[in-house]
Amino acid sequence: MSSSETKTDVILIGAGIMSATLGTLLKELVPEWEITVYEKLANAGEESSNEWNNAGTGHSALCELNYTVEKPDGSLDISKAIKINEQFQLSRQFWSYLVNRNLIRNPRDFIMPIPHMSLVQGEQDVTFLKKRFKALSDNPLFQGMEFSDDHEKLIEWIPLIMEGRTLNEPIAATKIDSGTDVNFGALTRMLFDHLESKNVEINYNHSVEDIKRTDDGSWELKVWNMATGNIERHTAKFVFIGGGGGSLHLLQKTGIPESKHIGGFPVSGIFMVCNDPDVVGQHHAKVYGKAKVGAPPMSVPHLDTRYIDNKKSLLFGPFAGFSPKFLKTGSNMDLITSVKPNNVLTMLAAGAKQMPLTKYLIQQVMLSKEQRMEELREFIPNAKSEDWDLVVAGQRVQVIKDTEAGGKGTLQFGTEVITAADGSIAALLGASPGASTAVHVMLEIIKKCFPEHIEEWESKIKEMIPSHGVSLMENPELLHEIHTSTAQTLGLSEKELIFS
Repeated sequence: MSSSETKTDVILIGAGIMSATLGTLLKELVPEWEITVYEKLANAGEESSNEWNNAGTGHSALCELNYTVEKPDGSLDISKAIKINEQFQLSRQFWSYLVNRNLIRNPRDFIMPIPHMSLVQGEQDVTFLKKRFKALSDNPLFQGMEFSDDHEKLIEWIPLIMEGRTLNEPIAATKIDSGTDVNFGALTRMLFDHLESKNVEINYNHSVEDIKRTDDGSWELKVWNMATGNIERHTAKFVFIGGGGGSLHLLQKTGIPESKHIGGFPVSGIFMVCNDPDVVGQHHAKVYGKAKVGAPPMSVPHLDTRYIDNKKSLLFGPFAGFSPKFLKTGSNMDLITSVKPNNVLTMLAAGAKQMPLTKYLIQQVMLSKEQRMEELREFIPNAKSEDWDLVVAGQRVQVIKDTEAGGKGTLQFGTEVITAADGSIAALLGASPGASTAVHVMLEIIKKCFPEHIEEWESKIKEMIPSHGVSLMENPELLHEIHTSTAQTLGLSEKELIFS
């Protein structure tokens, strides 16, 4: 077993959508910087970014009910919905910039227009949805949203869901045509093809085994070349850890103070998929329901039209599962080995707090296919078991940390960025909305890690993302301009041009 050593400016760990986005941004900002990527698997976008390992929703809070929270006084807090919608607008702008400059092509290969809908049943939830519709539809970001509790209108919108339904309780939905289905696997591969053309060195079948600080402040990576069996050592001034569920272990190896008192809890996802053209042809939307009482936010049920390899299918889920692995291709020892002296109390506190989640996961794991079909029939009353198959989706590691609001061992449902105080290393942890907000998240990393360059980079960032630093909600004219231009560039339908 031999060893070699190289030096570079930037190292990206993991060939997913996050590394692809950060690498592409940096190559536009500083083309002369040398960037090297290390990926354990044989291709880009094979774990969390893979099209079968996520729901493919362009998360912009158009339909996700958990992004609008009802406050004790009965009013709605829509601040999270606004934030996520604005963040997705940044992604649309950056993708449009890349398409306009022929840096990536054929946007229809990774993004398609799909109506986003919310669906609820029961008087209480219908009242909630009405309040949500009123709060959002008054906001320019959600212009074009419709509400209906009329059965005939709902049959027009969602015939597959309404067919055979016993209408013994109120039912209502909102619909907005500006939603999208995004193939993050295809987009990831496009971005890495582009980076390769810009002389970015991409090393597949390379597993990062250790990270340590050098005397000059750089970072040295111990990398196992799985093809040759050799151990290689590579150093860089800046390292981004974008290894999905594998990021926590690598962050812990850095030893930075910011990595302390953080743990992770893995949750796997299972979807049901239908490829029968007769069934698929009756539904054209992403329809999100409301999570059952006691269920975690990531369990919000939804029936999605998906486009994968230009083929239309339906997905329903997710059903939660449990595996101690932090990646689909990970080890059964991942959870145990993530427990360290500095986070054991945090993990134990989380365990004590999350007994309902544990019970929920056990119940989900024990479900038979027919029991899952019964849950699907709450969406599609006439669903037939023979039309649907189970697909195991990706692993998501939910972040556990100590917070002021939640105390020790608080489970975080979202995307977390951890950076060293000097900005020399950053890691991405967590789950949804994840990929949809990749551009926003990577811009935040750039600001934190390269503050000395921000002033000189500002004009280029504005060229790539015209609304950078501006609230679109407070600038409806700019919102109109951007929404229309990105819809045209990305090849979205005429219905998408709701601001005209």
